Amino acid sequence: MKKQHIAVLGTGSDVGKSIVAAGICRYLADQGQKVAPFKAQNMSNNSGITPEGLEMGRAQIVQAEAARIAPHVQMNPILLKPFGEKQSQVVLNGTVHGNHTAMDYHRHKAFYFEKACQAFDQLSDRFDRIIMEGAGSCAEVNLMDTDIVNFPMARYADAHVILTADIHRGGVFAQIIGTLACLPDHYKDMVKGIIINRFRGDIALFAEGVDWIERETGKKVLGVLPWYSHFKIDAEDSVEIENYNDFKWLNKNFPAVGILRLPHIANFTDFHPLARIKSLQTVFIDGPENLDRFDAVIIPGTKNTRKDLQWVTNRFENALKSYVRNGGHILGICGGYQMLGDFVADPEGLEGAPGRTRGLGLLPVETILKSPKTTTLSEFEWDGKKGRGYEIHMGATSLAAGEPFVHICSRNTVVVAETDGCMALGGQVAGTYIHGFFDAGAITEKWLSMIGLDPVPVIETDMAAEKDKDYDRLKVHMERYLDLGSIR
Repeated sequence: MKKQHIAVLGTGSDVGKSIVAAGICRYLADQGQKVAPFKAQNMSNNSGITPEGLEMGRAQIVQAEAARIAPHVQMNPILLKPFGEKQSQVVLNGTVHGNHTAMDYHRHKAFYFEKACQAFDQLSDRFDRIIMEGAGSCAEVNLMDTDIVNFPMARYADAHVILTADIHRGGVFAQIIGTLACLPDHYKDMVKGIIINRFRGDIALFAEGVDWIERETGKKVLGVLPWYSHFKIDAEDSVEIENYNDFKWLNKNFPAVGILRLPHIANFTDFHPLARIKSLQTVFIDGPENLDRFDAVIIPGTKNTRKDLQWVTNRFENALKSYVRNGGHILGICGGYQMLGDFVADPEGLEGAPGRTRGLGLLPVETILKSPKTTTLSEFEWDGKKGRGYEIHMGATSLAAGEPFVHICSRNTVVVAETDGCMALGGQVAGTYIHGFFDAGAITEKWLSMIGLDPVPVIETDMAAEKDKDYDRLKVHMERYLDLGSIR
């Protein structure tokens, strides 16, 4: 029997392709189908680690979790991690393949498309159905000949295409009609249905709109998905942190944590567990004006440590040092940890021109960026509290003083007895390479206690359990509003 794969393509970026694909994965998995996600090429600094210790885009990790399977790099063979305006690190099948300018990568598209097809074939051999995700708009006419993510990949897989549009941003009729009008007939014929996402208001009022779209396009509208707020699915891109410096909703009666919105921020999903705590407020900031409002300040990960360090130094250095003198707590994660030290050196030019950049000097550590990249799933312990996270970083950090922050128990299932990070000033300043640091409730509770919150906000459940509940909530949401029978 022929395998019928599905490609979720979009009328533009951030229209909800990743979420729709995740929901379909959970639905079909619960129908007893052996299903896996796939995206030929991701461009995102929000990545994660597979059980084999290889790097891939977080969106496909989320979709694999939704499908109730372990993530594998075959699900995202190519990951582009931008670290400048026109340059990206290329991760191929989970390992660093090199740095490319946009033009260099464009010239090698045939090579990367072949690699993507090989990964798809290997994945298809192991699963009944593949739920593919596109990138950006599927109808960029100037890029269509060299596109390796949208219709060319769907055509290679002989997949049925679902076109996803976002009504919240307006112009949904033009999005759909315009997208189809830009497609050649052989691509247009692949579109079997349309999903309209992020509707606000009474859906009954849009019934005439659905009729019009079906009449004008000859395509079935599979449903209209209302805006949701009763569950949260990890996002692929940093679009979700575009609303920053939003202090107007801060309640002075509840504790708050400020997170620096770095220009090249990476793995911002590290802070979703904090955002889920009902009695804790989290705010992304790009200026130092309101640091005294926060019980702690976090410097997150970055894809360009030295460039973002210069940005932090220019904007925040004096304010952060004053904040610490006045009793404030600072935590650095990955690149943020490196920034807190005395310097960050890049002798090989891994993130730009070779050189050395002075750090904030708040932790007695020194960092040298060098190959190979560390990519591990790591189990750790902090004063008897156990956690599980992952490491993605270039280079190593050495301690000149202070004390280690956590103990590493295993990396990629191999038992080790090592330390990670650094603490100084009695825990006022700390740093770690561990992403997913807050995923374990016991670790989060201990950190909240360390920064002086009394009573400590209640952590109802660990992140993995809560995320699984959210995949179920997404499935129920889609079952209610979409014709999933047609997809099944």
